[in-house]
Parts: sequence; structure tokens; C-alpha cells
Amino acid sequence: MARRLRVLTVGLLLGGIGAATANAQGEYRGTPAQQRACRPDVFRLCAGEIPNVKAITACLAARVSRLSPDCRAVFEAAGYR
Repeated sequence: MARRLRVLTVGLLLGGIGAATANAQGEYRGTPAQQRACRPDVFRLCAGEIPNVKAITACLAARVSRLSPDCRAVFEAAGYR
């Protein structure tokens, strides 16, 4: 479960938004490619959850069918469909 959550946080903390919080809490931010894949979806679907990585992850996971193809691929690779 912890690995799954770590994988899902990819691309969910955006650029400078919440970066200090993520680093201070030791939260995994994902690869730059994963961040780019999900950044637009975070703003479009889950902006109210920024900068809470766990809340963003849950928000996106609950909306997998509405994600862009690239971000959906990130979540599907982690087992969400």
C-alpha cells in the first residue's frame, strides 16, 4: 500500500506549489515526466487540494476516467482503472 501511494503521488505536487512542503514531509513527487503528465489535471480537477499530496492523489484516483491520457496512464500503471 505504501508503495502504491508513493507511486500515485507522481506528478501531483506541482512545480513550485507546495514543493517546500513536500520536501519537508519527505513526500515523493514523482519523475519530471510524471509531474508534467498530471499537472494540468491537478489544476483542472483537484486545485482545491493543493498542496496536500495525499488529498491530490485521492482526488485524481477518484476521477481516473476523467484524467488526460498521459495522467491516466500514470494511475493505471499503479493499478487504478
